[in-house]
Amino acid sequence: MTAPGPHAPVPGSPAARPAAPVDVPALARPGRLRFGDRIAVVAPSGPVPEERLRAGLDLLRGWDLEPVVAPHVLDAHAALGHLAGTDETRARDLTEAYTDPSVAAVVCARGGYGAQRMVDLVDWRAIRAAGPKPFIGYSDVTALHEAFAVRAGFATLHGPMIATAAFLGEPRTRESLRATLFAPETVRVPATGTPLVPGRAAGVTLGGCASLLAADLGTPHARPSARGGLLLLEDVGEEPYRLDRILTQLLRSGWLDGVAGIALGSWEECGPYEEVRALLADRLGGLGVPVVEGLGFGHDPAAPTVPLGVPAVLDADAGTLALDVPALV
Repeated sequence: MTAPGPHAPVPGSPAARPAAPVDVPALARPGRLRFGDRIAVVAPSGPVPEERLRAGLDLLRGWDLEPVVAPHVLDAHAALGHLAGTDETRARDLTEAYTDPSVAAVVCARGGYGAQRMVDLVDWRAIRAAGPKPFIGYSDVTALHEAFAVRAGFATLHGPMIATAAFLGEPRTRESLRATLFAPETVRVPATGTPLVPGRAAGVTLGGCASLLAADLGTPHARPSARGGLLLLEDVGEEPYRLDRILTQLLRSGWLDGVAGIALGSWEECGPYEEVRALLADRLGGLGVPVVEGLGFGHDPAAPTVPLGVPAVLDADAGTLALDVPALV
């Protein structure tokens, strides 16, 4: 199909859609944070620069939180330099941090690559027994967001990681996370954008990095589909032809069948946005569901924090993603 102009929505989405069977249920929401709470920092993916970690910890302390660094956060894998230590130690750090009753929340230091390698080594039975608490990250951490949803039943936060340039350098990114953690009722509309496909849909939020969602297909504990959900999609460093492959895989697998609506975030370093937009319109416009672009979550330097596993309404005509309930209780 031919892509629309830069501000023209893709035609063909009905204003109201019949209810469909739902494979994306609402999840148990964690509690909000309070001043003085302990927040654990883990590194489930790539190696963490120590100076950035120290700077991020100082910012958390400035929020009157007590950051606790997991034992292997600064590890480096002996042979594979793209990993923060071994799969076993990264999984153990996450399990122990999340199940520590003195810890109120867990935040990732950075993304990169490696969460898929360790996700099946996490003790998900112990995680479930610990009950929901805020878990924060994005990018490669998408694999863990999906696991928390499917294997524990807990809502999570698609938000900044403390040793990244966005968290350290962009006040809007920090403030969005801070407000979500301490006063979630003030962040009922975490992001606004523009319509790509018109219409309005309700459902439970899910998603994250498109390439990680595609990579999860066919794995033993993968979510069966996005049916009935509001799917959040973003990515970084994927040229348009590779994004085409990723989205086509999600389409061909049937994973997008019955999705209620799609919210699009940032596409940093994915080529000229005109080309990316044309591809998104081509691959997603035929689903006949509302699509909102420009919501900015993900790798945008000023990315908002958006909860996953929470009921919401996507209004493409207004360009809004509005939460039915606060992200945290």
